[in-house]
Amino acid sequence: MNVFDIIGPIMIGPSSSHTAGAVRLGRVAWKILGEKAVRADIALSGSFAQTYRGHGTDKALVAGIMGFHSDDGRIRGSLQLAEQSGLAVTLREVSIPGAHPNTARISLTGVSGKTVEIQGTSVGGGNILVTELNGMAVSFTGQYNTILVLHRDKPGAIAAVTQFMAESGVNIGNFRLSRPRKGGEALMTIEVDGEVSDGLMGRLQALEPVQQAVLIRAI
Repeated sequence: MNVFDIIGPIMIGPSSSHTAGAVRLGRVAWKILGEKAVRADIALSGSFAQTYRGHGTDKALVAGIMGFHSDDGRIRGSLQLAEQSGLAVTLREVSIPGAHPNTARISLTGVSGKTVEIQGTSVGGGNILVTELNGMAVSFTGQYNTILVLHRDKPGAIAAVTQFMAESGVNIGNFRLSRPRKGGEALMTIEVDGEVSDGLMGRLQALEPVQQAVLIRAI
């Protein structure tokens, strides 16, 4: 347990789960997109859908999508700032069976036309859990530097990536593989200890089995 777990996040209120956690979910989507978002379709489920206006969850999610932190005073005016910056926002209330009450599905389109969709949950105290990325199951919290490796599911792919990490002196704290079907696209979710350099990410991206490698720095 760390200090964050005891006293909670430094944040703009009113709720750590509905505001601070929502900002972090938006930031994760923004980081994975890797560029300015011009369109955001946000689906809210459970408690998020029922109380988002009173708790400012919509403002918090949009603030995160624009790269704000949970203690940024601009959160309160994020919807207006989004409109001014050319970010079109659509909010919907949905029911996601089996999902945690504080769940959002965020679909972003960037300036280049790139798209990304994540589903995640605010689990309390400002903490989050991301459970889906572009339809593939993942599991990461954003508390650690996390590397997402999209690759073709083939023999030796995992060994090539994990051996590269070991040779580069990077310790893997948590590893998960998602593959919708054998031999198709697969996704490694790797939470690591310590810092990860841009140079290391460039070399990882160059590995033969890797299609795309994205670093989400701890938030």
